[in-house]
This record gives sequence, structure tokens and C-alpha cells, in this order.
Amino acid sequence: MQLYTGALLLLGLLPVFCFLISLILLDSYKLVPLRRVAFLIGAGGLAALASLLVNRMLVESAHLGGASLEHWGAPAIEELLKGAVIAALFLRRRVGFQVDAAISGFAVGAGFAAFENLYTFMALSDPSVPLWVVRGFGTAVMHGSVTAIMAMVCKLLVDRQGSPRLWVFLVGWLSAAALHSLFNRFLFSPNVSTILMLTIMPGLFVGIFHLSELRTRDWLGTGFDTDAELLEIIGSGRVGESHIGLYLRELEGRFPPTTVADMVCLLRLRVELSIRAKGLLLARKEGFSIPRDPEMEERFAELRYLEREIGATGLLALKPVFHMSDRDLWRYHSLMGG
Repeated sequence: MQLYTGALLLLGLLPVFCFLISLILLDSYKLVPLRRVAFLIGAGGLAALASLLVNRMLVESAHLGGASLEHWGAPAIEELLKGAVIAALFLRRRVGFQVDAAISGFAVGAGFAAFENLYTFMALSDPSVPLWVVRGFGTAVMHGSVTAIMAMVCKLLVDRQGSPRLWVFLVGWLSAAALHSLFNRFLFSPNVSTILMLTIMPGLFVGIFHLSELRTRDWLGTGFDTDAELLEIIGSGRVGESHIGLYLRELEGRFPPTTVADMVCLLRLRVELSIRAKGLLLARKEGFSIPRDPEMEERFAELRYLEREIGATGLLALKPVFHMSDRDLWRYHSLMGG
């Protein structure tokens, strides 16, 4: 009997974690450290505990239950709490690529599903095999998938905006809540919904990972030689002889000398970060484990300080000089932030 019970519990927990492991193995650049995956699984479990308490409060105080809670209330609350973890990652610049977003989102969803299934398992007096096939292969994978989709939608919008905005997270949350609600409605039978989940989601993620890897390769191949050449020019003190130096000289009449000096420092720092980040990504691709640089946060703090000193007008004037975008800086921070 204990063996049967243990097998049912594994049936509810293993599928979503096997799916997560598959996503991690598909990430050839090893963008998401395993310690972060473990942390996100735990954060997802805490989100599940919080949603359990909130849902119970809604049932007891607002008398919201049955189909209303299952179709609308629970999806909205659960995705909002999972989305809070995703938002924290973006605000701390820990998501640089779509692959990061997919793995991080799925890890949060996996932790949520694991806690939810453990609670459900302990609450049921007579669990059955069909129920746990649906919960393990259907509901649990759904939780991971919709949260991953939320993170990927947010990443797409953040890339376009250059920084996280409140409406970005709102769109991501609404996308995940709508998909979650659709799953809960069981437009098909639970077994058919589970089969569709297992058929569609792996292909979707494989396609996204393949496209993301192609774009990452293109990104790595862009500007490497230019970065090295520019860094050499700045380091040798010959910046005034380059076309960038001529452009900066034109800015001297419009900005104070100290601001122009800060512009040169900012340019050098951005180029250094570009080279280090791309080198780190290539090392991970080849299987090398590079320890986190303890001075990296200081470099990004210096970068933010220089940007504040230069000001919005000065940064706008520097746009023609920067061949790297704000999206690139976001990626550098996510790669080297640990």
C-alpha cells in the first residue's frame, strides 16, 4: 500500500521536474545557474502557499467558490503571485535572454505545482491513478508552462521598451491568467487536455529555444572586433584620432569638460562589459565554469553613476557612438550578475 501511495505521489511530482530538467539541458549556454533554479522552485512553493491562503479567504469571506473561483479567481490570484517572482527577476536584471525567461518562469511554476500537488495529496483520502496522471502530466506542466509564457511575454516587451514597466507585467499576468483559466474550463476532457499539453508545449519550447540560440549566436558575432579595436584606441589615448573622438570633440562645445570626460569613461566601461559578457557566454558554451566576479556589481554601480552624471540629454547625444543597445546592457547584467 505504501509503495502504491509513493508511486502516486511521484506521478504528481516527477513530470513537471523532468520537463524543467529538459529545458535546462536544452540551454547550451547555461544561462540560468542551478542555484537560481533551486531558489525559484522554492519561491514558487511559497507563492502556492500564499495563493492557498488567499483562495481560502475568498471562499470564507467573499463566498467565492465553485466555478467562479476555479475559472476566474484562482487563475488570477495564482498567476499574480507567481508573476511577483518573475517581476522581481526583471527588476534585478536577472533575465537577459528568452531562454532565461522560459527556464526561470517554468522553475517558479514547477515549485508552485509541487507544493499544490503535495497539499492535494495529503488532503485526499483516496487518491486515484487517473487523477494523478492528470495532475502530474496536465495541471503541473500547465503551471510551469503558463508562468514560462508570462516571463517570455514580459521579456519580449522589456526588450522593446528598454526597461521594465508596470504595464509590461500587467500584460504578462493577463496572458498567463487567461491561459490558466482556459485550462481550468476543460473545453475538452481532462485526459484530452493533458495530452494536448504534452503534445504542444514541448514543441513550443524547443522552437523558442532554437530561435533564441540562433539570435544569441548572431549577437555574439556582432561587434566583437569593433569592441576590441575601440578598447585599444581608448586605452592607448588615441581616442581623439578616431571618428568617435572627432564626434566627442564636437560635443565639447555643448557640454562641460567634466561631462565629456565622463562620456569617455562610460564608453570604455560599456565596451569592457561587452567583451567580458560575450567571453563569459562563449566559455559557458564550451562547458567552462567561470566564477562570479565580485567586482562586477561595482562596475555596474559605476556605470549607473556615470549615466546619472551625464544626464538624459548627454546620453541621447551619445547614442550615435554606442553600437550596443540598452538591451545589450541588460544582457551583460544578467550574465555577470550571478
